Amino acid sequence: MTNDKRRRAPVGHLEAAFGVTLDPELLERALTHRSYAYENGGLPTNERLEFLGDSVLGVVITTALFHNHPDLPEGQLAKLRASVVNMRALAEVARRLGPDGLGAYLLLGKGEETTGGRDKASILADTLEALLGAIYLQYGLDTAAIVIHRLFDPLMAESAGRGAALDWKTSLQELTAALGLGVPEYRIEGTGPDHLKTFTAWVVVAGNRYGGAEGRSKKEAEQRAAESAWRILNEQAEATRAAEAARAAETAEAARAAEAVRAAETAEAARAAEAVRAAEAAAGRPAEATATADVGSPAGVSPATEVGRAEVGVETTGAPGGVETGLAGERRA
Repeated sequence: MTNDKRRRAPVGHLEAAFGVTLDPELLERALTHRSYAYENGGLPTNERLEFLGDSVLGVVITTALFHNHPDLPEGQLAKLRASVVNMRALAEVARRLGPDGLGAYLLLGKGEETTGGRDKASILADTLEALLGAIYLQYGLDTAAIVIHRLFDPLMAESAGRGAALDWKTSLQELTAALGLGVPEYRIEGTGPDHLKTFTAWVVVAGNRYGGAEGRSKKEAEQRAAESAWRILNEQAEATRAAEAARAAETAEAARAAEAVRAAETAEAARAAEAVRAAEAAAGRPAEATATADVGSPAGVSPATEVGRAEVGVETTGAPGGVETGLAGERRA
């Protein structure tokens, strides 16, 4: 047994964390990093098991998300899956395995051992996938799914409420597209020795640079830079939308006030016109009732009297003292 094996924690604690007991040979292969294999005569590494475990993990997580979120579109489901099945998330799950985390059980070469390999996110994530592949080989998909749900259900529940934080780069690209700002561009700088390199990322949107965020990997730095840019641009967009909404409300209120004034003026004009028509109608009725006298008749004599006199031949002209001389024809006879 090599020094690396002696430093490894008892595997019983690890198996207890998974809830299964693995074949010792299969378990050792799942824990064997390539650096250890190369230093010990080309032993089998955990890379093939990692390949298998990655697929098993993806199927189980995708199926769970599909059934747990029946109303989410494909794009949102993909974001949720990416927030669970990624190196950073897997490494965090691995660090919580057993009393000392998965790193305590790894078989590493001296180089990785001295450069912090037991807590390196990429190694932890790959080894966790290799262990899931080993469980699948020994017990099948149903048992592997039970183990995966035990380890990842809390993370899936947390991710469901994270919104834009599921994938900052994707969320930033969606935001810049909606705002008409084009596609974000990333700039990366690395500093430090290869085994302890730190990356700093900036993101350029419409000629403006955001970020300056650091990470232990390029992807982590880019995600943090994207988060910084998203928060700034989203805040600006929210302020713009609020100002536009306020202006729209003011315009609508002014339009309603103007319409109310016009309606009041129209109603007042209609009432005034109606009052004038009523007054004119009331003044015209007595005149119509008395306007039957003929202005050409003698004073006090109605047209009907004149007509009657004409019919019987009554003469009124030239009689002395206003005495009528009618029936002249009868006297001559």
